[in-house]
Amino acid sequence: MGEPESENAATQSDLTADDPGGRDVSRRQFLGLGAAAGAVTLTGLGSACTAAGPDDQGGPGTGAGGGAGFELPHPELEEVTLDRLQAGMASGEWTSEQITRVYLDRIAAGNLRGPELRAVIETNPDALAIAADLDRERAEGRVRGPLHGVPILLKDNIDTADGMTTTAGSLALEGSTPLQDAFIVERLREAGAIVLGKANLSEWANFRSNRSSSGWSGRGGQCRNPFALDRNPCGSSSGSGAGVSANFTAIAIGTETNGSIVCPSSANGVVGIKPTVGLWSRSGIIPISVTQDTAGPMCRTVRDATILLGACMGIDPRDSHTQRSEGHASTDYTPFLDPEGLRGARIGIVRDTFGSHEGVTAILEEAMEVMRAAGAELVDPVEIPDQRGVGGVAYQTMLYEFKAGLNEYFASLGPDAPVRTLEDVIAFNEANADRSMPYFQQETMLLAQEKGPLSEQAYQEGIAEKRRRAGPEGIDRVMNEHNLDALFGPTGGPAWVTDLIDGDNYSISSSSPAAISGYPNVTVPAGFVFGMPVGVSFWGREWSEGPLIRIAYAFEQATLHRRAPGFLPTADLSV
Repeated sequence: MGEPESENAATQSDLTADDPGGRDVSRRQFLGLGAAAGAVTLTGLGSACTAAGPDDQGGPGTGAGGGAGFELPHPELEEVTLDRLQAGMASGEWTSEQITRVYLDRIAAGNLRGPELRAVIETNPDALAIAADLDRERAEGRVRGPLHGVPILLKDNIDTADGMTTTAGSLALEGSTPLQDAFIVERLREAGAIVLGKANLSEWANFRSNRSSSGWSGRGGQCRNPFALDRNPCGSSSGSGAGVSANFTAIAIGTETNGSIVCPSSANGVVGIKPTVGLWSRSGIIPISVTQDTAGPMCRTVRDATILLGACMGIDPRDSHTQRSEGHASTDYTPFLDPEGLRGARIGIVRDTFGSHEGVTAILEEAMEVMRAAGAELVDPVEIPDQRGVGGVAYQTMLYEFKAGLNEYFASLGPDAPVRTLEDVIAFNEANADRSMPYFQQETMLLAQEKGPLSEQAYQEGIAEKRRRAGPEGIDRVMNEHNLDALFGPTGGPAWVTDLIDGDNYSISSSSPAAISGYPNVTVPAGFVFGMPVGVSFWGREWSEGPLIRIAYAFEQATLHRRAPGFLPTADLSV
């Protein structure tokens, strides 16, 4: 789930490379990639994806990728929204099985071939059969809802008890099959979604080393940014962001501890929602921090992300934090999708997150002008109080929680678990260092292993301090003082060139206040720097997903910055 500060078709196809850098493909894997059931053309879909205006079914800012980069098959599927997919299936223009085949074709053509995006670790061998079953349900008059028959990618730290594995990208968990679905996967299946495959990620959700390269995992190799292939997709939900941006899938889910949904959403030019901790269950998700972890939607439009947000709700006996959501949660946030949602909103501008990149600053200033023109009242600047040192306190608590949470998760895998403790993982990495640690080490895991139980006084005091300072004395205080509806800042800077030697180069981030407090955060595309996407974030009080969606949607509809990537080999410095 990570933190920037530290953080096939007919048969199962493991899309992993054999060498540490992810360059060699075995014969079995090659044949699996070619089994995407042939080319499919979806009649009527191409015209629906052009000339999309505000709030129409084509989605904002649509347009084909390509240019000087790679072109993937089936451009007719690019940028299609949930509403358009449902309308097409309802009218008989196409079926869920056809749509699923097309996404598998695009993965086969672009994941380890063509642009070699490496956004997907493996695909679901049952995806086409599930799609066919859902088509039969539709023909019989049963439609479960807006996700019926829609393919979705899940980050590879989310359990599925099916023909796929769940490994957090780690070779130590290779072959691990959970005994039951994660709660949110149960909800997705009930809603009629098709789990298309597992998305690549920063290994162990970027909680292994402080010199990691986001998007690299032992199983998946280095995920690439679809806008410029030599640049980083950010992490740790790298494949979820890159995959949905590249139109490998209709929608995706990532996870976040600090920045791991919003940063890759920004870097890949998509929408991300990091919910309040407890709004979505975390049971069946490989953990870092019980107090900060959450899964959340990563989609191409605010509307699609909002639909997905409501679909995964529910109080889960396996995650006691979800009990806090009672009375605060909704299974349908679409009433907040108001194109006039900025009118009358009071938004605090957190300028100390702006950084020093003049291109990002220009995007932020333009965004603020858009908000003013749309009727928002900006309070500029505001400062979140008492933040000095709270990140360090949070990091220490996460070390405790990572060890305890991982050991508990391994126990849930039953007697056949490939590893049983964090200590086992460390030992595996050391014994297989040439494959597991070719570029960076596991010093974060070693620090976590040194921690004691969660009953220790140091942990208990740290939890109380970070909650108080980040929430009531932080975000809540500044919002109450200025009577704000949301806080605003840059989600991140433009994506950096991937560097396996020195690791990541984060330049700008605003994720920590919402992450440490456990409060919600929504990021929306806001512009481009040399062709690389940059997003802006709206965050606020806990359980304020609805008001934040209203503001984010209105901003999206007023700007329409989302566009499909072109898979360029490097950033175009002429734009």
